[in-house]
Amino acid sequence: MIFAKSRDATASRAESKQDYEIYATYRRTTEGAFVGLLKVVRKTDGRLLFPFAGAPDIGPFDNGQQAREAAQHYGETVVNADLENPEA
Repeated sequence: MIFAKSRDATASRAESKQDYEIYATYRRTTEGAFVGLLKVVRKTDGRLLFPFAGAPDIGPFDNGQQAREAAQHYGETVVNADLENPEA
């Protein structure tokens, strides 16, 4: 049985960076460049903050390490922005 998560704003408000999960990785394009892949989830309510429709590409980069680091940095930016200005 699946229960819908509460959409109560006070219950779902994140209070610290530990309330988020950042999944950063990369993929190689057919042209040989590397692009960062990112998923950011607010753990308090399970809301997917990134990617979203129209989300920007992260890259291209010359190697996978750079792409992953850029994705991680972008994820931290998303988390900081949500902490400062929470999206309901």
